[in-house]
Amino acid sequence: DDPKDIDQFKEGEILVTLMTSPDWVPAMKKAAAIVTNNGGMTCHAAIVSREMQIPCIVGTKSKQVAATDVLKTGDVVTVDATNGIVYMGKVDSLLKKDKPAAQGGQVVAAETFAPTATGVMMNLGDPDLADKYSSLPADGIGLMREEFLWTTFIHEHPLYLIEQGHPEKVVDMLADGISKVARAMAPRPVVLRLSDFKSSEYRKLKGGEKYEPHEPADLLGWRGASRYYDPKYIEAFKLELAAVKKVRNEFGLKNLNVMIPFVRTVDEARKVTDIMRNEGLVRNADFKVYMMAEIPTNIILADQFNQYVDGYSIGSNDLAMLILGCDRNNDTVAHLFDERNLAVKRAIRHLIKTAHKDGRTVSICGQAPSEYPEFT
Repeated sequence: DDPKDIDQFKEGEILVTLMTSPDWVPAMKKAAAIVTNNGGMTCHAAIVSREMQIPCIVGTKSKQVAATDVLKTGDVVTVDATNGIVYMGKVDSLLKKDKPAAQGGQVVAAETFAPTATGVMMNLGDPDLADKYSSLPADGIGLMREEFLWTTFIHEHPLYLIEQGHPEKVVDMLADGISKVARAMAPRPVVLRLSDFKSSEYRKLKGGEKYEPHEPADLLGWRGASRYYDPKYIEAFKLELAAVKKVRNEFGLKNLNVMIPFVRTVDEARKVTDIMRNEGLVRNADFKVYMMAEIPTNIILADQFNQYVDGYSIGSNDLAMLILGCDRNNDTVAHLFDERNLAVKRAIRHLIKTAHKDGRTVSICGQAPSEYPEFT
């Protein structure tokens, strides 16, 4: 149950835990399957396992069974993620035989897909998957999650590294991870979402305890844009921007753009873009700045946000949660969470109309399109 123990986790084992968070990613990458007590279809374990193509069952407690109480270290089990069942012992009929890799390591040939009028981009966290997915007929990466780079490669809190006199570690390691994706996808665009860790997740990085508050509801706490201009954190944010500049200017990967997460107010959008401009990242035809649309104010005041960004990516998971007032990770009320709710769809429609009036683009990076065909 403690991510500090992930070094004990071996390749090919089944990860059984209460719930995952970004600091669990190194163990998740080794897992043959994942089973969690808590969570729903938009929880961290569900989202990341889909991307990594790892079988996953989440929220067993919603069926009055705690996986961590039933499954013990050393048990041999078979996970049928399609039907949400864990069998004791090895069930040969359910085990998939390895398929031969496609020639050249390609996932699929792009020629097998008909072109679409709507751009189709991918979400990506793990930069090690970039080469594998680059052969897919996608129009680029619409959401690259920076958090993966912190948990997989850096492991240390940015303010701790600044205090230790090693800020260059942040810049260099972020730039290496980002460039791996930008280079694999070039010339197609890559949109990097700047770090959206919550305080509890930052605190788990080495040295983080000193710099992070203990927030009872950190999902609604010190995260996203509110960190970037805060005097307590701004120097760390500038390191992220330096990494972006290094990828674009030193590595010459001009297909890299950025996205600002969790922007609560129009003034926050102004403050963050002012900092970016002062650090040499200026919006122009060659460099786009996007914003996550995941808070009701982003929808209601879209006409005012338009002046600071080039477009929006709808985070339908958080947007639906905040519109419906429903914690999507709370098993008791998770059945009320539905991105297809009319209020959510009307909000999305309003954003699209308002953004398009000013020539701003709109995409969606939440789970809704992959779960519900009617969203596309």
